[in-house]
Amino acid sequence: MVVTTVVTAAVLSFAIDFWGSNATLQTDLETYVDRSNAGDKLREALNVSSGLIMQNSLPDANPMDPDPSDATGQYWATIHAIPGTTNLGAGGTYTPIIYWQSPATDSGKNLIMNGEQPYVNQFVLYLDNGNKELLLRKIANANAPDNATVSSCPPSSATTSCPADTLISKNISSIDTRYFSRSGNVIDHTSIVETDSLGNPVVPTVYIGPDFTTVEVVELTLHLFKKSTIHGAADTINSTTIRVAIRNR
Repeated sequence: MVVTTVVTAAVLSFAIDFWGSNATLQTDLETYVDRSNAGDKLREALNVSSGLIMQNSLPDANPMDPDPSDATGQYWATIHAIPGTTNLGAGGTYTPIIYWQSPATDSGKNLIMNGEQPYVNQFVLYLDNGNKELLLRKIANANAPDNATVSSCPPSSATTSCPADTLISKNISSIDTRYFSRSGNVIDHTSIVETDSLGNPVVPTVYIGPDFTTVEVVELTLHLFKKSTIHGAADTINSTTIRVAIRNR
């Protein structure tokens, strides 16, 4: 009986360790796929960008973090080029990461011109804090004829005419952002403050440093976390850095 108990305990211990290792490998693989897909999707979206912006100028019927000063409820909150880390907020809240615009094209990838300049579509990269997901909202320019881009909607209210926002990555724990000029200088809106005639900072503080319109390279570091499905197995923690050069107009 003693021998049987010892052997049984050893077998169970081996089985638990084996299942735990397999569970860890599985979560590692899933987050690797998340990281790889996120890099591909963001590079594809940002490579054709004509510049980062502080706020959408095209109306969006479903802003997840609306501008409190906008009575129409069709514009996202204004953001600035401030390097830093965005951690997950409370469930049911949403955090914009960056906004940008790109020239509108038709189904044949021809530019849709508005006089001498192309129409633009706009995009919002935002964090769904409750679901730990990074999502991409598309805001199509309604004035651009034959626009190939279709506006998207929150997944919970998506329809055939307004498809769900694109999922960039799951299992997000935080996101680091940095911004650079083409020459590699860091862009930080808070790096310069307005001063009075004596050179003293005005109160309240007014930041006048370079902003999104001067950003030519954007860097996003996605930190991912996935808890193991088996007690005692290792949780998965990893990250990926995506750096993309963009074309400002």
